[in-house]
Amino acid sequence: MKFELQATSSDCRARAGKITTDHGEILTPIFMPVGTAASVKGIFHRDLVQEAGAQIILANTYHLYLRPGTDILQQAGGVHRFSSWERPMLTDSGGFQVFSLADCRKITEEGCRFSSHIDGSKHLFTPERVIHIQRSIGADIMMAFDECPSGKASREYASKSMALTHRWLERCFNRYASTQPLYGHCQSLFPIVQGCTYPDLRAEAAEFVQQFDADGYAIGGLAVGEPAEVMYEMIDVVNGILPQNKPRYLMGVGTPVNILEGIERGVDMFDCVMPTRNGRNGMLFTTEGMINIRNRKWMDDFSPIDPAGLCFADTTYSKAYLRHLVIAGEMLGAQIASLHNICFYLWLVRQAREHILAGDFAQWKRETVAKIGRKL
Repeated sequence: MKFELQATSSDCRARAGKITTDHGEILTPIFMPVGTAASVKGIFHRDLVQEAGAQIILANTYHLYLRPGTDILQQAGGVHRFSSWERPMLTDSGGFQVFSLADCRKITEEGCRFSSHIDGSKHLFTPERVIHIQRSIGADIMMAFDECPSGKASREYASKSMALTHRWLERCFNRYASTQPLYGHCQSLFPIVQGCTYPDLRAEAAEFVQQFDADGYAIGGLAVGEPAEVMYEMIDVVNGILPQNKPRYLMGVGTPVNILEGIERGVDMFDCVMPTRNGRNGMLFTTEGMINIRNRKWMDDFSPIDPAGLCFADTTYSKAYLRHLVIAGEMLGAQIASLHNICFYLWLVRQAREHILAGDFAQWKRETVAKIGRKL
């Protein structure tokens, strides 16, 4: 994987760049739709490409390990062939899911023992095992196995957790260096910067991970209960230390406003379930502001879903029709809302990139936040 830094804003840390992988190029800043089980819920790959312009999607090690399992993925020739997704893909390590979804987990120096949320079966994730699983999945970008503490963790716990994550990180890179990709394309491994909400721990972690000279770096453990202002402070601390010539990935964040704030602070890559999860619940992000399509005010509103026409559905269907589908529990309602939201997120980062290149990102961002952050 290669990263080319193409432009930086003169009045903030916003950056435009290009990531090159064996499955194609990614223009940054970029939003990665979450396809947890190698599927972005309710959306065809064709629409992700043709309507949304998705350049990379994210899948999850924990979920793919449990279903369909690495044997099936290897028989298929990796996750790209299994899912018919031909563009770049990133896999999360599964650490967050182990610590948030799994029952009866027990963390030791060896790794984490947990019970499947599906059938209660017992499993062990170690740094070495997680690298092996991600080799079997075959994503272009792999994430190191880390512990993700709560945003309200004590400083003592956060420090111990970070130290464990660093020891696991060394084991991840040792296994990564001693193994080869299985499907003929290169795989990169990103370390994850932890440290909870403590600036000194975040700074220590950002310094520590650089010894591995990775292709990129992730910022984890944010948007887990801490105030937004604290999250922004941690991003500032970390991005002030991480190298300029490598992409920075803010994991699991967030709202459109969060993403613009992250871009302003030098983040290049984002992922979040919010576009599809909110869409399934009738919450829309539009170029005019946020809409709860369940509200009665939209019952007889026959105007387009979004006049900007970010995808075919925006001007094909009205707000009134979409509200009807959502209230009636029709699958099509969730599909339309999810596709629209994904298209909005990718439109937003494309706009951000254009304004970074044009040199007026900061002004555009202020105006855009005021508009898209309002409730309609």
